[in-house]
Amino acid sequence: MSATNPPVIETPGFEKKIQAPERLVHSLGELPRPLVFTNGCFDVLHRGHVTLLAQARALGAALVVALNSDASVKRLGKGVDRPVNTLVDRLALIAALESVDAVTWFEEDTPLARIVDCRPDILVKGGDWPVDKIVGNREVAGWGGRVLSLPFLHQTSTTAVLEKIRRL
Repeated sequence: MSATNPPVIETPGFEKKIQAPERLVHSLGELPRPLVFTNGCFDVLHRGHVTLLAQARALGAALVVALNSDASVKRLGKGVDRPVNTLVDRLALIAALESVDAVTWFEEDTPLARIVDCRPDILVKGGDWPVDKIVGNREVAGWGGRVLSLPFLHQTSTTAVLEKIRRL
């Protein structure tokens, strides 16, 4: 390679998993069923996140993850400095995970519109969510799907990670 002809570096393939909300429904036909759906901020990715996503994916043939937009994260009241990572960066990190088949986002306070768009067979949240409090529970159960709250295997949280960093 000469200095005048730098190598062509293509966009990583995992970025094709990132689907804008308005395109998500069109791409769902390419995903096998049963379809699993989960959502969250996934601000500072940690072992608890990746374990939950791998467990969720194991429940079906494909996993769709919906992320809170930056404004949606701020409205959750997690702190003035949250999210730490921007939506674009969070989407890329989640898309890079082997367990994830598609990733999208939502601007609203809840992912209900994305859940209705996807019509998942299985809706999953982490163990801190009682099933009856999971957004989309009524809708998914209404079309015959299952709603699960998976127990945490690792007691980690973004808040705890950030507190540890701040103490250093």
